[in-house]
Amino acid sequence: MLGALKKRGLHRIGDVLFLLPRVYEDRRSLKRIAQLRGGERGTIIATVRDTEESFGRGRRFFRAILADASGSIAATYFQTGPWLKARFPIGKRLVASGEVRQSLRGWEMPHPEIEPADDVETSPIHFNRIVPVYPGFERHEQRSLRELAFKVSEQYARAIEEPLPDALREKVGVLPLAQALRIIHFPPPETSLAALDGHQSDAHRRLAFDELFFLQLGMALKRQGVKVTPGIAFDVAPPRLEAATGLLPFTMTGAQARVVHQLARDMARPEPMNRLVQGDVGSGKTAVAMVAASLAVQNGYQVAVMAPTEILAEQHFKNFSRVFEKAGIDVALVTGSGASKAKRERRERVASGQAMIAVGTHALIEDAVEFAKLGLVVVDEQHRFGVMQRHQLMAKGVRPDVLVMTATPIPRTLAMTMYGDLDVSVIDELPPGRTPIETRVFTDKGKSRAWEAVREQLAQGHQAYVVYPLVEESEKVDLSDATQGAEQLKAIFPTARVGLLHGRMKQDEKDAVMSAFRAHQLDLLVSTTVIEVGVDVPNASVMVIEHAERFGLSQLHQLRGRVGRGAAKSYCFLIAGYARSEEGQARLEVMAETNDGFVIAERDLEIRGPGEFLGTRQSGLPELAVANLARDQDLLSLAQAEARAIVEVDPALERPEHVRLRKALEERWEGRLKLARVG
Repeated sequence: MLGALKKRGLHRIGDVLFLLPRVYEDRRSLKRIAQLRGGERGTIIATVRDTEESFGRGRRFFRAILADASGSIAATYFQTGPWLKARFPIGKRLVASGEVRQSLRGWEMPHPEIEPADDVETSPIHFNRIVPVYPGFERHEQRSLRELAFKVSEQYARAIEEPLPDALREKVGVLPLAQALRIIHFPPPETSLAALDGHQSDAHRRLAFDELFFLQLGMALKRQGVKVTPGIAFDVAPPRLEAATGLLPFTMTGAQARVVHQLARDMARPEPMNRLVQGDVGSGKTAVAMVAASLAVQNGYQVAVMAPTEILAEQHFKNFSRVFEKAGIDVALVTGSGASKAKRERRERVASGQAMIAVGTHALIEDAVEFAKLGLVVVDEQHRFGVMQRHQLMAKGVRPDVLVMTATPIPRTLAMTMYGDLDVSVIDELPPGRTPIETRVFTDKGKSRAWEAVREQLAQGHQAYVVYPLVEESEKVDLSDATQGAEQLKAIFPTARVGLLHGRMKQDEKDAVMSAFRAHQLDLLVSTTVIEVGVDVPNASVMVIEHAERFGLSQLHQLRGRVGRGAAKSYCFLIAGYARSEEGQARLEVMAETNDGFVIAERDLEIRGPGEFLGTRQSGLPELAVANLARDQDLLSLAQAEARAIVEVDPALERPEHVRLRKALEERWEGRLKLARVG
């Protein structure tokens, strides 16, 4: 057992205590075979009567006939070897647990979990109770691990130090940690099996609160660090704010005005601003960033605007230039491409302070780029940049204000978890005149109707995107691919100018295709998801997504947001392939029902879970073993409020009642919190 524990990184008693069961088995009343029902999970004690191995479709099959006084059932396995047969000696009594189903040969349990039943009458650990099944261990290892967990939870759980102050624990209404850990491993007989399996028992609630609370405590301490660090107190008096908003060629929406007020308030304070602005596609985040940039420039400070791609950087450069050049403010484009002489000249304008606004890609963080007086950093589509890249850009000034923006709507719970150290603003209103995009779902059979609708739009002088999940055909995956799709579309639309864009092309090739599409030198752009972020082509009125069931909800919403940028009525056609799962179908239905990115993001979180959403596994965000962000919203709000309240009155966690908090944060959470997103 020791080797198996070490192999899985479990070295200390505490590691076993915090190894949470993945499911539980109800052994309070073991069933007879005759009592089993198809489609349900059951646990029996039976004797091995016979075994057989067979071959078919290139695989080996193994069947063991298990019997008791009431009848028999087959344990079936589709991958086999001598080791498996050795676990089913004829005459051996076994505990078998699994889902029951009817096959052509009678009742069977496919791949049941089994263990010896020699001590069924005498063992208080393995029988006549709800027993834990642990993740990452083979079934034959569960018995030894269960015995170890029983010993550890009985002998050591009581000795574990309670990290939460008593007043906080009572206020929140959660169990003491020692009691919660004992119950998690070996629940009392009256505990609800559904609550245990759903990680929603009182014991799980305590551990979920711990996870969320310590994560929020770490975030609150970081946030406190930002608040006490001296930064730039910008003058945002009404005349300056009016001059800033007056540069915009339109009147702001109420939501934009609210966010501008929040930004101005932050910028006026002596500590650095650290704000995230979320807004759906087309909500006007760039305009809000321009107002903040104008306030910084009026105070004599430079602004850096960093975008993830050259296409998006050029788009921002054009927009900023159009607004600021009429006020006599020099805007420079800093990217990796272009002639060396031109690049050097732009860098010199930024270094001397002649260019007050530098718009660019990650080229902005290169050593060769220097600022005379950097006061505001704007990061667009911030989840595309690493933590270090953002900090490298911030280091080019003396504690500049930071504004990060995203068009990927993030559910409130995920924003609170990923960006608990940031102040969050939401632009939840679209500018007037934007007509909602009409979304329709077509099956592969009904695709011709979608092409007919595209033909109508092209005839009116509009353009269309067609997006595929693959670049080239794969033998393993039966999906249409972009390269083949482009050829087919040339045949379907013989008079249309068709372009192809995908991630394997060189950057200058991609830029050339995108520029041609923007200039309406192409009518149809066939693409993979590289066009997902930020590209603005107002004349494009149709988005067709092939094999739409293969895309995530947020990705579908981002792709749909590439159209509807102009005044014309726009459409999104989702083509569903034959291999539709229930989850894939649910995603397409959500897309057809709503255009609201935040509703979509909440549903995406429910369907996929936080681990998949936005690739948070790679974000440095600690894995949540018990808490569920889609389910535990009330717990998260509570955790954040309590963590911030504690840090506000005791920023260093020095009070006697907070010493255990600091110790627990360092021991259990701090290592994983270091890389959590800091904006």
